Amino acid sequence: MNRYPWLDGYLMDRPGAEQDYKLEWQWQRYLVRGRMFAAVCTPGAEHKLHAGRTMIILKCDSRLAEAFRAQYPDVVPGFYSDKKTWNSVYLDGQVPDQILRDMCDMSYALVTAKLTKTVRRELGLIP
Repeated sequence: MNRYPWLDGYLMDRPGAEQDYKLEWQWQRYLVRGRMFAAVCTPGAEHKLHAGRTMIILKCDSRLAEAFRAQYPDVVPGFYSDKKTWNSVYLDGQVPDQILRDMCDMSYALVTAKLTKTVRRELGLIP
C-alpha cells in the first residue's frame, strides 16, 4: 500500500527529473542528469526487516538523517545505501506528507548541488 499517491508526480516535477527501472535491483529510480536522487523498491522475503514493505530511498543531510529516524519510526537507514547519508521511508507508514515532500526536496537539492554550475543553470536552479 502506498499512502502517498502524489509521490511519483512530485518527484517527476523536479527540473530535469527522469526515471528508469533498474531491473537487477527492481528499483524505480529517479535521476537528474544520471544521478539518483530517489528510488522506490519493495524488498523481498530475504530482507526480513523490510520484507514486502515498499519504500522510497532518499539522500539526506547527515546531520538530519538520524533526527528523522528518531522522530518517525517509518524512517530507517537507507536500504542498500550509505546509512549515514541516505534514509528509507516506508510508503505504508505514517510520515506526514509535508515531511516527505521536504525530504524529497532535500534529496534533490543535495544531488543537484554536486552538478556543475552550467548544468544547474540549464536546469534553472541558479540564475
